Amino acid sequence: MDSGTDSGYDTQGAGITVQRALELPGLRSGLPEVLAGAERLGRTVRWVHAGEVPHIASLLKGGELLLTTGYGLGTRPAEQRAFVRTLAERGIAALVVELGPRFTRLPAALVDTARSAGLPLVQLHREVPFVTVTEEVHTEIVNGHYALLQRAEEVHRRCTQALLGGGGVPHVLGILGDFAANPVFLETADGQLLYAAGSGPEGADPLQVWEGLRGQHKDEPPLAGSVLVDVPGGGPGSGGVRARLILLPVRTPLAPVHRMAAERAAGILAVVLMQARQEEELAARGRGDFLTDLAEGRVTAEDAPAQARVLGFRPGSGPLLPVVMRLGDALPPDESGGGWAVLARAVSEELASVGVPVLLGVRPVESRVLVLLGLRAESERAAVADRVAAALRAGVGRAGLPRPGGQPP
Repeated sequence: MDSGTDSGYDTQGAGITVQRALELPGLRSGLPEVLAGAERLGRTVRWVHAGEVPHIASLLKGGELLLTTGYGLGTRPAEQRAFVRTLAERGIAALVVELGPRFTRLPAALVDTARSAGLPLVQLHREVPFVTVTEEVHTEIVNGHYALLQRAEEVHRRCTQALLGGGGVPHVLGILGDFAANPVFLETADGQLLYAAGSGPEGADPLQVWEGLRGQHKDEPPLAGSVLVDVPGGGPGSGGVRARLILLPVRTPLAPVHRMAAERAAGILAVVLMQARQEEELAARGRGDFLTDLAEGRVTAEDAPAQARVLGFRPGSGPLLPVVMRLGDALPPDESGGGWAVLARAVSEELASVGVPVLLGVRPVESRVLVLLGLRAESERAAVADRVAAALRAGVGRAGLPRPGGQPP
């Protein structure tokens, strides 16, 4: 797909468009006339090459603006058609031919083949120094690279400031999701969801997106055009990967600048996740966010079961029992030593003895532990509630905190 912007910079890569190249002083002084492919002037120019040899296509990689006076095009129509077809197959951005001793006008075979192949073909009516054109276009390309780096560095700066200001991984992922205008996911190395941020099409919850595109397809490559970046770290047998950061292009296409930003964010996340049990705390916070959204009506009854399954909650058809434990000042909201992870693990282990499906999350900002349990029948609500309250108190005790009460809301 061809892409470009009114500014002449390609939004999908670090290059400029053919249209922008034709507007630069060097080519503009040659009085360029577009004979074919006018609808594709938004193509990206990634480099400029000048040459006069018949088999020049073999020297190109794609995306080049090829400058020539036409001596390598051949004298017979068949040679000229073959010349253009091989360039189109190679994927060059455009062919620019300077009129002069070789051609006073471009042959019909050349023009017709370029039109049928969709290759932008430009003739220059005045002589221009090709070296000047090359320097100008390459300068624009370098400036485009620099602009992309600046945007990625701005995201890195914002993420760093968020962490220094007391924010955590969710804040970093939120910044990246806003920048990419797409949902962002942090997964374990084996594909288990740790945290989701951003939003899907028409404001859809990112858990819905993950369930549809990742939850059932962990062993398949991500959606075409996705950005997948490894977060380094991990222990023995991990291959040096602690987690994976994934951006899915479900709202807008992703560009190279989004990969650059993701790579910088991954470096920040690697440092944060090196702290003990940060992955556990992050997963518990993700479940806490879901349970809060569910309780406050931000998740519909139709969407809730699928999102709960993404988070590992698979109850039967019986009623549900929600429980909230308020810790007060027992654990500071900005705890950074893994305390919330220790608490979540201890409480989860105690709740395992209750014998019913459990979804447990934490909300550090509110100093709460949220629990959702799947009952077999309404008649066991009171008995299960008592066992849950005891398990919550025991878990808090194991974590070394004062024992607040656990109660159904």
